[in-house]
Amino acid sequence: MSTMRAVQVVGYHRRLEMTELPVPEPTGPFDVVVKIGGAGVCRTDLHILEGQWAEKSGVALPYTIGHENAGWVHAVGSAVTNVREGDKVIVHPLITCGLCRACRSGDDVHCETNQFPGIDTDGGYAEYLRTSARSVVRIDDRLEPSDVAALADAGLTAYHAAAKAARRLSPRDRCVVIGAGGLGHIGIQVLKAISPAELIVVDRNPDAVKLALAIGADHGVVAEGKQVEEVLELTDGHGAEVLIDFVGEGGSTAEGAQMLRRAGDYHVVGYGENVNIPTIDIISAEINFIGNLVGSYNDLQDLMALAARGAVTLHTVKYALDDFQSAIDDLDGGRVRGRAILTP
Repeated sequence: MSTMRAVQVVGYHRRLEMTELPVPEPTGPFDVVVKIGGAGVCRTDLHILEGQWAEKSGVALPYTIGHENAGWVHAVGSAVTNVREGDKVIVHPLITCGLCRACRSGDDVHCETNQFPGIDTDGGYAEYLRTSARSVVRIDDRLEPSDVAALADAGLTAYHAAAKAARRLSPRDRCVVIGAGGLGHIGIQVLKAISPAELIVVDRNPDAVKLALAIGADHGVVAEGKQVEEVLELTDGHGAEVLIDFVGEGGSTAEGAQMLRRAGDYHVVGYGENVNIPTIDIISAEINFIGNLVGSYNDLQDLMALAARGAVTLHTVKYALDDFQSAIDDLDGGRVRGRAILTP
């Protein structure tokens, strides 16, 4: 039996460990085994190690993490017709049933019997990953798996929030984006591609703000304590119709709510803190707080169409699989511009 390297969670508040495991094989008719070309390193991976997902996922340790994966089809189950061995694919983060009400509606993220490799079952910090035919999207030959891997989750989450926001944005509207990092820099490009609204980007890091302006933001605000006033000034004192918060911790939500116009939408994407806002402020301004998880399979196909035509590109920093600890440390220490990618 052939073996592979895999990086596993062996305990919470402990470092990840490299181990050898059997290469997964297709056991069900719709299984697809993918040879990993790139696995994204995400803030959620840090939150997993902190134990934030322990109760929600109920996962048994040890297990392999990594939920942003792309590569080549290595083996397929007997009923798989949409991909063949050797196809270049990106992997939708969820394994879904296709039969429940959510799946039938194209809202497969809320599948009643889903599995989430990297969260509640073995993921892609490894040389191979088992997923399903419903989860693989063939990608354009011009795209490389290690370049697009983080679009599978970070990109897909950013796309999902941006597409939801764009449904209400008109040319007169302003959209504030908090955070121009790993998710934010993708969200900005998506908004630029699909929405006519004016884009205001807020980030603590001046380099991130520079990047945001280079990829299409109309205004950049460096968060140095006066960001609420600056955003209000840029929006004629009213605030923005829509705000997308890719940070969701460190006080961003309290500030973000002050940047919102009456009847505005606040899209929560990044997470970590509690939203603490007086209910009278919510009802008197009639504002909406909207949660955003990862996008659907259809969202991923739309995002891949944008990627293939060059409208969305990822800024990546690549690490060898053996160098997983440096990638985790660099992300934790704020040293990654864009997304960190492990390349087996």
